Amino acid sequence: MTTINQDVTIIRELAKQYMEIANSDKHIRMRKRFRDTNDLKIVRPPVIIEEIPWHEINYEGALDCFCQDEGLRGIEWTLRSALYREKYFKCDNYIEPCWVVGKSYSQTGNGFSVKEDNLAVDSRNHIISHHYHDVFEDESALEAYRDPIITPHPENDARNMAYMQEVFGDVMPVILRGHGIYHAPWDQITRFRGMENILIDMYDRPEHLHKIIGLFTRYMKLTMDQMEAYGLYDPGQLSLHCTPGSVTPPTEPNPDHYLCKDIWFRTMAQSFSSISPEMHDEFDLQYSAPLAARCAYTYYGCCEPLHDRIDWLKKAYPNLRKVGVSPWADIERSAEALGGDYVYSRKPNPAHVAHITDPALIRKEITDTVKVCRKYGCPVDFTLKDISTVSYRPENLMVWAETVSDVLNEFYEEA
Repeated sequence: MTTINQDVTIIRELAKQYMEIANSDKHIRMRKRFRDTNDLKIVRPPVIIEEIPWHEINYEGALDCFCQDEGLRGIEWTLRSALYREKYFKCDNYIEPCWVVGKSYSQTGNGFSVKEDNLAVDSRNHIISHHYHDVFEDESALEAYRDPIITPHPENDARNMAYMQEVFGDVMPVILRGHGIYHAPWDQITRFRGMENILIDMYDRPEHLHKIIGLFTRYMKLTMDQMEAYGLYDPGQLSLHCTPGSVTPPTEPNPDHYLCKDIWFRTMAQSFSSISPEMHDEFDLQYSAPLAARCAYTYYGCCEPLHDRIDWLKKAYPNLRKVGVSPWADIERSAEALGGDYVYSRKPNPAHVAHITDPALIRKEITDTVKVCRKYGCPVDFTLKDISTVSYRPENLMVWAETVSDVLNEFYEEA
């Protein structure tokens, strides 16, 4: 048997295990709960673990890969990591009964380049310290801006589909799928400037900041125009940046050509944690709101606490459906403001798994959240993310998932 044939044999065996899980009653119910939650139904909350330091958690060698071909080894790792989640994490995993090939396209840049200094503690961890230089200090630097040009590559789609169908044979169906929208302009701008310079300019040079965010908004608008025109968007994502994305569309989409109005608009300004709601509105919401209005629903938030500006979000985004509730948010104020009209997308504290895991702390955090969500009638999901480290203790994540599941069993029917 050739090396390639041996690799394919490995992948197909893993794919059989994957498909058994994906087609199980448990996962059929799980995927329904994803959608029910985003449809604002009160069901057992989905629980997700994402942004995992995989290099720290190869428990019992379960992530060891054996394929010799580099491309097939990547497929093997994707399957093994999914099976790992299912075996060791007692929570909800994004497993659907197919292999997804993303539509291929290329995109020109905006003309700007990041200048930074880095400092790493663990060479295997991509989470490192950054010191960004202000490349926008001089307003003339903005003249480097360039509008985006999107180029679809259907020839790549045909080749990639044929290859994956050959790899999986009749073990796993292969589907071609487009993309979602992820708009985080202030994450990008911070990388070009550093946060301190942005905060100072909000007072000293607000007009300069308005020029910058205006360019980034223009870039996103033109990107959306082209992605939509080329049929590169798709509402089919199970995951909406680490949280369940499945939802009933407001209108029946045309599967031959999805539009912005068929998909989520995902946005945030997590570097705005320390500014006023008024400034948040001035420099972010008013710019992204017209873009969001083109879409089916808006999901706002990431690490920034939003409890004191949820009313601003409601006003800016009439199609708001989901709001991130970070570890630093006031959980009761958030629940009271959201009620049953929006998904309370809770982000538990990743510090609880960073070193020594204390189940009592995890239990309290989840219990407190469940209680306020039940009090105010909030549909809720939980996503543990931004996990920089577990100190090479994979059991930390296992304990977290087990504890959260136990808490939910006390308040909801077990899935």
